[in-house]
Amino acid sequence: MSSESLPYPTPRIKDLAVGERPQERLERLGPGALSDTELLAMLLRSGQRGQSVVGISQQLITEAGSLANLVRWRETDFRRIKGIGHIKALQLITVMEIARRVLGTDPSALPLLNRPELIRAHLHPLTVSLPVEKFWVLCLNRKNRLIKQVEISSGTATSSLAHPREVFREAVHHGAAAVVCVHNHPSGDPAPSAADVQVTRQLREAARALDIDLLDHVIVGQLAADPRGLGYYSFRESGLI
Repeated sequence: MSSESLPYPTPRIKDLAVGERPQERLERLGPGALSDTELLAMLLRSGQRGQSVVGISQQLITEAGSLANLVRWRETDFRRIKGIGHIKALQLITVMEIARRVLGTDPSALPLLNRPELIRAHLHPLTVSLPVEKFWVLCLNRKNRLIKQVEISSGTATSSLAHPREVFREAVHHGAAAVVCVHNHPSGDPAPSAADVQVTRQLREAARALDIDLLDHVIVGQLAADPRGLGYYSFRESGLI
């Protein structure tokens, strides 16, 4: 019979002394304050008779040599540890597979959006046939690659601009180092209106206050309707940011 099907209670995280509970430390101090052993204990949640979940976690790391080495373990490796049954072994190999996939993600595959023509090309498929104005915030990392694209508002054919509070709430939420604001003109002419200029000034001041770089505000239009033949208007290129 595995430890997971024992009829008597097994030591769980909540059975530990208050000062030793990883969950309370996580809530108070954040994940960076937890040791490797405590992080594993949060995944396992319970131990077995006579051995706490923290003890099992420490044994896992000791046997593997490090937390990182557990990424290479198979189910049979986990099952060798007393207190790790079939279900817990499957949970652990699932977490390790997630870790492998995250570590294997190539940051260079994220769209680079540091120039207005790249920004227009990125949004053009969404804007080409829109009958109304929409406003997006593009959250970027420190290398100006896209972390998250969020639609802030969708309005009538004449009005949909967003409040800076909504824009930078998303930036903070996604940990952006910089943002690009984008909206479309259904008419196809990307020339800015007085309202466009006003909201850009508000965005610029909010970015300075929050120390988040407002890389640009780009209006996306259509090549045929743009007297300059660009299909976009960049407030940074125009010196307004």
